Amino acid sequence: MLSRWGTTQLGPPSDTVKPRAVVMSEPKAPTPAPGDTYKGWLFKWTNYIKGYQRRWFVLSNGLLSYYRTQAEMGHTCRGTINLATANIAVEDSCNFVISNGGTQTYHLKASSEVERQRWITALELAKAKAFRMQAESDDSGDDSSPPAAGQGAGSRNSEVQSTLRTLGSKVEDLSTCNDLIAKHGSALQRSLSELEGVRLGGETSEKIRQVTERATLFRITSNAMINACRDFLSLAQAHSKRWQKALQAEREQRVRLEETLEQLAKQHNHLERAFRGATVLPASQSNPAIDSKGPVPGKGDVSDEDEENEFFDACEDVQEFITVPADPKYHRRSGSNVSGISSELGMDDGTTSLDEQSLASNPESPQSQEVVPVRKRRTRIPDKPNYSLNLWSIMKNCIGKELSKIPMPVNFNEPLSMLQRLSEDLEYYELLDRGAKCQSSLEQMCYVAAFTVSSYSTTVHRTGKPFNPLLGETFELDRVQESGYRSICEQVSHHPPAAAHHAISERGWTLRQEIALASKFRGKYLSIMPLGSIHCIFEKSNNHYTWKKVTTTVHNIIVGKLWIDQSGEIDVVNHRTGDRCHLKFAPYSYFSRDVARKVTGVVTDKDGKAHYVLSGTWDEKMECSRVMQSTRGGENGADGRQKTVYQTLKAKELWKKTPLPEGAENMYYFSTLALTLNETEEGIAPTDSRRRPDQRLMEQGRWEEANAEKQRLEEKQRTARREREREANRSANPAEEGGHQDNYKPMWFERQVDPMTGEPTHIYSGGYWEAKEQGSWDSCPDIF
Repeated sequence: MLSRWGTTQLGPPSDTVKPRAVVMSEPKAPTPAPGDTYKGWLFKWTNYIKGYQRRWFVLSNGLLSYYRTQAEMGHTCRGTINLATANIAVEDSCNFVISNGGTQTYHLKASSEVERQRWITALELAKAKAFRMQAESDDSGDDSSPPAAGQGAGSRNSEVQSTLRTLGSKVEDLSTCNDLIAKHGSALQRSLSELEGVRLGGETSEKIRQVTERATLFRITSNAMINACRDFLSLAQAHSKRWQKALQAEREQRVRLEETLEQLAKQHNHLERAFRGATVLPASQSNPAIDSKGPVPGKGDVSDEDEENEFFDACEDVQEFITVPADPKYHRRSGSNVSGISSELGMDDGTTSLDEQSLASNPESPQSQEVVPVRKRRTRIPDKPNYSLNLWSIMKNCIGKELSKIPMPVNFNEPLSMLQRLSEDLEYYELLDRGAKCQSSLEQMCYVAAFTVSSYSTTVHRTGKPFNPLLGETFELDRVQESGYRSICEQVSHHPPAAAHHAISERGWTLRQEIALASKFRGKYLSIMPLGSIHCIFEKSNNHYTWKKVTTTVHNIIVGKLWIDQSGEIDVVNHRTGDRCHLKFAPYSYFSRDVARKVTGVVTDKDGKAHYVLSGTWDEKMECSRVMQSTRGGENGADGRQKTVYQTLKAKELWKKTPLPEGAENMYYFSTLALTLNETEEGIAPTDSRRRPDQRLMEQGRWEEANAEKQRLEEKQRTARREREREANRSANPAEEGGHQDNYKPMWFERQVDPMTGEPTHIYSGGYWEAKEQGSWDSCPDIF
């Protein structure tokens, strides 16, 4: 009975149907958008685990939105449903359902039946208004053209008068309806009060109580209608739908004009700068339309300041600093002055670029002459099989766990180990070769910074998880004859997983790092936080650089296409000179108008003076611009701080990504280097990743056998760990820190305190390449 009453209560009682019918039968008038708002707490069904959760609901302008708390109203809406096409159904005394046809369904519960009826009444009124507004909007979509010029004023006058007359009639009807509802409501309340004074049996008292409750619900409905009439009266006197449309059209036109004016201001600024000789846009450097303009303003002219302000106002407030083309005086210096400026880096228009200058002094560089490899490396691997597997069926029980502790089938892997992925950092080793030839530490810093960014370029499409290396697993990358360097990696710890890497080049640089991965599965995304420092040392200058890696995030773990983002900040520090480069990896945002995967940076000396500005993307290229002058006090950023404005010369390209090989989408999006990493070679250590059977089987497309082999290797590793634990328990002097990991000693790396950073790390102790030359691998553990 309560459910049936809740449904019938959507309309007024029978004694008020006639006056309401009179109101509804009047000629149609434009109905303004409803301005009333209803807010309150409701319980919303979430799932079978959490059940009903308390949420803050807001009903406004025909839309029902909800938030977790009232504080979220200003920034985070959890969901919205349009009532114009929604169906509202009552389930029981406190529950009701709102659905728009299947795509959205809200199961809601109020704290009491009275509270539920308040919401039902408000929702039904809002739904009716939203439906009428939508219908009238569709009907009047074609009659919004302006009247002819000769009859414009008369037509508008006539329309206004007609609208006012209709509204006046409508107001009188609403007033009548209001009086009737108030009259009948008062009579009903008096009758019920008299009825309560009569002493009757228990059953009759219960009936009276129910009738009293229904009367209360009727009063709530009546009050809601009265409030709606009052709001309609105030809105109808002030607005009409046609006037609102006209106002909106004017606003949109103003916005379009402002945008056009902004574009014209930018173009004007560019043309003026091109006329003065500055390089802003390549297309405007040789524009013949401005060759015969007026005289060039002097460098101290006040108009320069005005144009600068206009230019900054047109910039987007999305980065920590602003770069503008340098003053023409830096471009029109004498020959001796220009050479003085560019002697360090060669960044002026009349000098060679970074790449050209360094390569000119390095005749052995692979860019200046074609190097024929000693052996022909493979260019293809077997195509990836199309096996389907539900990731959520595996990951749903792993939320909050370390990624390295989640048992994963090879279906989500790529046929490379983490050691091989770490070696891929050397894909663009030429940047370090060029840096080794630099005379200036600041120029060298630009190349090192570009090298740090280039190491992420191979990850943009690589959504497959690399194999977790077994403890003691190694990987060598010997490219001395082709590229002048060779490197060795070893898995030095299993929990937490950590790999040590050491690379040395005949061209004057050494790279070493120990990377431990801290990873968490967050449900919708996976965060991978590399821990540890990377060191790069140049022999000739003894410059020692260190930096850390940024956070890698894998999105859409459950639903949608997987994609990878890099975000965070990197500080590249030269410990010998105090030079520093601050790189910022901007996280991807759906609402940003900036380029995706953007990276920006500033190279400063030990005194904090900026010398170079770096910009680009981590998946495509990086450019470098020499700073000629910097000033504080540009646009205010989002945090209210003033931005630094850098006047720079024309940008020069530091690094550009090599295109992927043909058919890479069928080969795990491997780069040319990655395709060769798992290629079989003679003379490698028995612990090398190339000898790992499950990884080899996966590369060959035999995934079922690879999964079985992977389980065998993991169980073998667990057995070896338990054996080390037993030996530690039998030992008279167990390790101080405890745990089986402390009893394991890597073959080729030794744990030390880094003299530069003070962090405990594993440093290459030597002996690997000598053992390979002698073919002496007897001391290597049997891990496969």
